[in-house]
Formats: sequence, structure tokens, C-alpha cells
Amino acid sequence: MTASVPAPLTAARPARGTLRRAVRLLDVDPRRAALAVLLGTLALGSAVALAAVSAWLIARASQMPPVLELSVATVAVRAFGIGRGVMRYLERLVSHDIALRGMAHLRATLYERLAAGSPQTLLAVRRGDLLARVGADVDAVGDVVVRGLLPSAVAVTLGTGTTVAMALFWPPAGLALGVCLLAAGVVAPWLTARGARTAEARGVQARARMSAASLGVLDDAGPLAVSGRLSGELEALRAADADLARAADAGARPAALAAAVGQLAVGAAVVAALVTGVPGVRAGLLTPVELAVVVLTPLAAFEATSLLPAAAVQLQRSRAAAARVLALLDGPGPAPGSVSRPVSAAADPPARGRGPVLVATGLACGWPGRPPALRDVDLTLAPGGRLAVAGPSGEGKTTLLLTLAGLLPPVAGSVTLDGVPLSTAGPGRVVGDVVMTGEDAHVFGTSVLENLRVARGDVTPAEATDALRRVGLGRWLAGLPDGLDTLVGSDARTVSGGERRRLLLARALLSDAPLLLVDEPAEHLDAATADAVLHELWHAPATRRGTARGVLVVSHRLGPLAAADEVLWLADGRVAARGTHAHLATHVPDYGDAVQSEEQETS
Repeated sequence: MTASVPAPLTAARPARGTLRRAVRLLDVDPRRAALAVLLGTLALGSAVALAAVSAWLIARASQMPPVLELSVATVAVRAFGIGRGVMRYLERLVSHDIALRGMAHLRATLYERLAAGSPQTLLAVRRGDLLARVGADVDAVGDVVVRGLLPSAVAVTLGTGTTVAMALFWPPAGLALGVCLLAAGVVAPWLTARGARTAEARGVQARARMSAASLGVLDDAGPLAVSGRLSGELEALRAADADLARAADAGARPAALAAAVGQLAVGAAVVAALVTGVPGVRAGLLTPVELAVVVLTPLAAFEATSLLPAAAVQLQRSRAAAARVLALLDGPGPAPGSVSRPVSAAADPPARGRGPVLVATGLACGWPGRPPALRDVDLTLAPGGRLAVAGPSGEGKTTLLLTLAGLLPPVAGSVTLDGVPLSTAGPGRVVGDVVMTGEDAHVFGTSVLENLRVARGDVTPAEATDALRRVGLGRWLAGLPDGLDTLVGSDARTVSGGERRRLLLARALLSDAPLLLVDEPAEHLDAATADAVLHELWHAPATRRGTARGVLVVSHRLGPLAAADEVLWLADGRVAARGTHAHLATHVPDYGDAVQSEEQETS
């Protein structure tokens, strides 16, 4: 459904603890995380040991000792070389398993929260931005495990172990190595994070705007071009791209300085080992072979800290992404103590012919932050009832349906389901009892059958075929190359507007909801087809539990409304008249004129 454009996104710094909350939602197994740290430490530890043993082997071999003295070192070099690759591979398997499991868990939590929460959260976000949050932003939160937290833990563990080992071997070199590792592992990442904090906060907003703008241009290029808005959308896309480039440039200088600090730390550690080691050799405290080990080992020790600047960037990126994800999770949820009755096979079926009753009393509806589009609406929709809403364009008919479906909060008045306000009826109750088919309801890029199964996952091919026949798509289905397995293009790009509307109507008929709210089912159809579709809708089959269908239809076509129990005629932002089709056609001039004009066009 189309939402209003939200306020411009800001680059506000995420609140303290934002990333910690998001990581908890990943539900990381501590044992798997510990195993990943252990394997990562063993992998880089093998690299450090390989450097130390190789230095000893080369230096000792230059002295031409008996070959047997070198055999153990030779085997150790091979073992550490092979072990490094094997441990790295195993660490990647475990760490990526943690991240992928966490992303799946976070996405499931996010989908469940959005399904159970208030629709206002979704209505305030553009579709492209929503896709970015549940896609790239969730991935960024998961990436913090592989690219941020685990490398940091490995660096701390390995750095501590290497420093202690070097101190035991030659204390001055161990002390110098520890100081240099702190510079490379703390100062360099801090500088990187300082530059990345602002860059990522701005960059994630720019990427979200790019996603929203590009998706809008790709999906609605035709309508945008016709309405003259395409150039404006393209300009917004260029502006978002320019903001992204500026955000990257803003973090370049601190990142370059951090890289310099890391390289200087490596050089300082080597120089310190030489400066302290050479006098040690002269004093007989070190042998020349041991000096080679002291000097060359630090080169491998900094491999772990070299990953920390990138880890700092990932932390900032993940923190900004976590703030956007948590903004969806923290949106308005169901009220405490709400009454929920989700539809399930185990639920007690209602008595045959009975079911929920939807009542609007003194209802004023409109979009948040805007004046009400419609006021003083009173209606009752019960199973078996047939209501119609008609009126000129712009009178708030679609807004009324959204409010009745619980997708928009009432501006004034109330909407109740079996006497319980929709705001406290519980999302499971509303979804189970009321189904709305809007003008812009989504059609997925999958098969016809799977699109119909959005309404009910156990729809059989026979049920799908019958529903399509009821909405006048029997011949269309027969002409499809693969029948129900034919793929439909993204958002129904491969079908006409009328076919799309009827496909959505068939989906609604396949649901188990006893109350159907349908917006303009006859749009884009010729008169005969439109009348046939509305006739089938008025005579929609009962649910599988035997409950008769209550149908409320918004329609510009007035002739078929003769079958409705009551028609609400909207004008000037209110219900100007109500009654049967025949009564309105006779006693309401505007309605009568619209009926006559329609009859003339049909004839």
C-alpha cells in the first residue's frame, strides 16, 4: 500500500546501547562464539608461530648445524603452515554460521513484530526504505559478528598471548611489542571509528534514500513520466548518490591517518626489538639466532590488529543500521491486555451463519498529520451483509477502508470488532476476521498459485482455479503457458490492470476471513466483466467454517450496487445520503445523474 512520504531522515547519532540491543536479538550462541574465537586465535597464532619458527630455522640453518637439529623445526613449519589454513577455514565456517543464524533470527523477529504491531509503523516508511531496513540493515547488524566482534576478540586474545610469550623470551622486546600492539589495536581503530561515525550515520541514510528513490523509479517509471515527476525523482536519486559520496569522503582522512598509525606501530616494534636485542647479543643475553626470532616475530603479530580499523568501521555501520531496525521494532505494538483470536485449525469454529460484526460510530478518518478526509460515518458490517460506498474521487473512500481494516487510526469516533475497539482487538483478531483488498495491494514475483496462497497457505490448485473462475479469469488461466505455475512479473508487470485487480480479488475470496473490504474491484474492466465480477463478489461463498461473507465494496460503477443492502453516497467529506440503490437513484440528484451517465456510456 502507498504510504505518505516520511519526514527527511536525519543523521542523528544512535542512542547508547543500540547495537548491544540489536546483537542480543541475533540470539548468538555463546558456545559457538567461543569456538569461533578459539579457532581464529589458533589460525593467527599459527601464523605467529610460523614466523617465529621460520626465523629460527633460517638463522640456525645459516650456521650449518647437523641436519637432525633442524628436523623438528622443519616439521613445525609445515604443521603451522597447514594449520593456519585449516583453522582459518573452520573459523570461517563457524563465524558465518553464527552470523547467518543471527540474521535469520533477527528477520523472523522483525517480521513477527511488524505483523503483530501497529500498521502506523509501516505507513510512515517508504517501501524502498522498508526493504533496505529488513534487507541491507539486518545484514549489517549480522556482519558485526563476523567483521567486528569476533576479530576484536581474536586480536585481544592473540595480542595478549604474543606479548606474554615475547616478554618471557626477551622482556624489552615484549614490552615494546605490547605498546605497539596497543597503538595499532586501540589508537588506529579509534581514529577510524571517529571518521566512520559521521560518515556511516550519513551514509546509511543516503543509501536508504537511494534504495527508496531507485525502487520508486524502477517500479513506477511510467506513471512518474506521465505525471511529470520522473525528473524530480531522478534528481532526488542523484542527490542521494552525492550525499553518499560526501559521506565516504568525510571519513577518508581519519582512515588514512589510522592506516599510517598501524604501519608505524609495526616498524616501531621491529626497531625496538633491534635496538634492545643487539646490545643483548653483545652482552651474551641473546644468541644471534634468538635475535632473528625477536625481530621477525612482531611482523606476524600485527596481522590480528590490522583487521581492527575495518572492525571499527563495521561497528559504526552496524550501529547506524541497528538504530533503523530497532525503529521498526520499537514502533507502536498491540495494547497490553489486548484480546487476540488468531485463526488456526485448532481454534473453536464459530456457530454456522454467525461471526464477527464490524461497527463504525461517528467515525472521522484521515492520514496522520492531515485534516480528516471523511467525517461522521456510521455503518455496520456483519456476516452476510452487503454494503457499498460510492462517491466522486477524492472523497476518502480508500481512507475509510484503511481505517475500517485497522490500518489507519480513527481521527475521531470509533471502529469496533464485536464491541472491541480495533486498537485493542489484537492484530491476530483483525487479520483473521477482516481482509482488505486495496487498489495497490502487492502482487509478488512468483507463480499465480503462490500469489493466491498469500491469503491461505493451504490453498489447493482446485480451489485456486475455482476462485479465478469466479472473478472472471477462467479463460485467462486457460491461456497461461504453465497454468497456475506461470510466473507473474514483479508487482504484476506481466498482466493487465484488470487482471491484476481480479487476481487480488481471488486472493481475498480464498481467505477464511468472514468480512471482506474491497476497493474498486471493477476498475480497468469493461462494463459486462465489471458487472459479472461484482455479482460474484456479492454472492461470495461462505468460509470453510460455514460463516457467510460480509462484503463492503468501494466502487465507481453504480449499476451493480443494486444488489447491495445499503449504499453510502459520499460528498463534501461526509455521508451525504444512504439507502438502497433504487432509493438513491430516485431521491439523490447527484447519485441519479451518475447512474444515468453510466447507463448512457454503457449503451
